Amino acid sequence: MAIIGNTYFDLIDMYRLDDGQGGIAEVIEMLAEMNPILDDAIAVECNSGAKHKHTVRGGLPAVTWGQLYKGIPNDKSHTVQVEDTTGFVEGRSTVDIRVLELSNGKEGAIRLSEASAYLEAMNQEIATKLFYGNTVSDPEEFMGFGPRFNSLSAANGNQIIDAGGVGADNTSVWFVTWGDRQCQMLYPAGTQAGVKREDHGKQRVLDAAGNAYYAMEETFTWHAGLAVKDWRYVARVANIDVSLMDAGSVDLYKFMRKAYYKLQTRRVPGGKQCIYCNRDVLEALDALGTNAGASDNFTRLKVKEIQGEEVMTYRGIPIRETDAILNTEARIV
Repeated sequence: MAIIGNTYFDLIDMYRLDDGQGGIAEVIEMLAEMNPILDDAIAVECNSGAKHKHTVRGGLPAVTWGQLYKGIPNDKSHTVQVEDTTGFVEGRSTVDIRVLELSNGKEGAIRLSEASAYLEAMNQEIATKLFYGNTVSDPEEFMGFGPRFNSLSAANGNQIIDAGGVGADNTSVWFVTWGDRQCQMLYPAGTQAGVKREDHGKQRVLDAAGNAYYAMEETFTWHAGLAVKDWRYVARVANIDVSLMDAGSVDLYKFMRKAYYKLQTRRVPGGKQCIYCNRDVLEALDALGTNAGASDNFTRLKVKEIQGEEVMTYRGIPIRETDAILNTEARIV
């Protein structure tokens, strides 16, 4: 049996938002996840409808030392055409008009508060799929970083650092370069990047018993995809055993140093390099850095001001804490 209030914004929800002073109190989402990857990524319009076709260079042409009176042999670069797809998530907010009538002139604030929850949920979903989306098992999604870097023996396996975890309680640290020739988020041609909101106004809706009432409805849609144009600008530290890490038995900095030097370059004009990990990894890094002292301060965590914001960095690269990265990853082999 459906329970009233489980899926719709009701009077109880409205009064929870009242700060007792005639206004709407600030909503603190206790379970909200941190997804800064959505602030870092650049977005590019697809060049083929809801799909994006691009060429990945797999090898360079051969060059020859020249000699007088001798010709130069022909060669060419080796490329592969890749087609990345997009998917979309949707949400629909429904607020009973009787709730709005009893809101004492705070209709807009109530609808905005409810909309914020949908936007947060969509942020979490998109950020999770950026790491774990898999069109093989879920065709309606888009392909994330994880399925692209999931085999040590693959062509890009050299970009994966094996931290030695063998169980199913592993996690990862990602080095990602966003740029025109590196990694990009996608959105279908003719649409907009980010969330689209449609206000449908007053609608006749049915409750769980099939009885009609009127509500204000709005929908939110987000089309997104991911393109990795050059995998040499991404590195993954995989197979980090969370239990051993928490016990201080994993030398995270050793593996991060290896990943750092797997990147094609650490200087990308017009691009942006970031490191992504969850809060457990960040805490472990902080503990290791504190215990190590200041003798190797360059390689440990440092606080740096970036665009007016204090950000933790490793070798000058900002570290982004995101709960989208799980502690339950299977071993990459």
